[in-house]
Amino acid sequence: MKSLQTIKSVIFTLIILVCFSSCSKDDINTESEFSGVSVKLKSTVGTLDKVYIEVESVQLRVKENANAADAWITLNTINDGAQKASDFVQDSELLLVDDFEVSSTSIYEIRLVLGDNNFMDMNNILYSLDITESGNATPSNLVQSELLANRFYDFTIEIDIDESVSFNEDENMMVLNPKIYTELRQTKY
Repeated sequence: MKSLQTIKSVIFTLIILVCFSSCSKDDINTESEFSGVSVKLKSTVGTLDKVYIEVESVQLRVKENANAADAWITLNTINDGAQKASDFVQDSELLLVDDFEVSSTSIYEIRLVLGDNNFMDMNNILYSLDITESGNATPSNLVQSELLANRFYDFTIEIDIDESVSFNEDENMMVLNPKIYTELRQTKY
C-alpha cells in the first residue's frame, strides 16, 4: 500500500511539473516566419481640398521580377472605397491595413490600387478624375527592404494631391496621376 502512495505522489508531481513547464502560446509564436504589416494613408493638400480617391487595395512586390505571376501579394485592406484626401493631412491618417501577417521576405515595392470612382468637387460640380487613359491606377514606390520574422512594420503612404491632379488639354479631362511617397518604419520587436 505504501508503494502505491509513492507511485501516486510521483505521478502527481510529474503532472504538475509538465503543466508548469509547458510552452505558452507566445513562446510558440516566436518561432514563426511571419512579419506584421500596417499601412496608413496621408495626404498633402494645398489648393485642391475636395479630391476623392477610391482605394481598392494595397499590394507588396515580393519578387525581383515585377512581371512574375506571384510577384505581388495583396494585403487585407480594411478602409477601401472613395476617401476625401483632405481628411488625412498633418496628424490624421487613414488606416488601410492593420497588422496583416505576411511571410518574412524581401520586398521591393509597395503600391496602391485605385478604383474608377475618383473625382473632384469644384463649386459643387463633380469632375471625374481619369486614371486609365492618362493617369495611373497603380501608383507605387520602391521600398527595397527585408521583412524580418516576428517584427512589425508600419508603412505610411503620403499622396501629394496638388501634384497628382492635372488637366489634359488634348483630351479635355481631369487626370489623376498620384505622386506618392512612402515611409517604412519597424515599429515593434
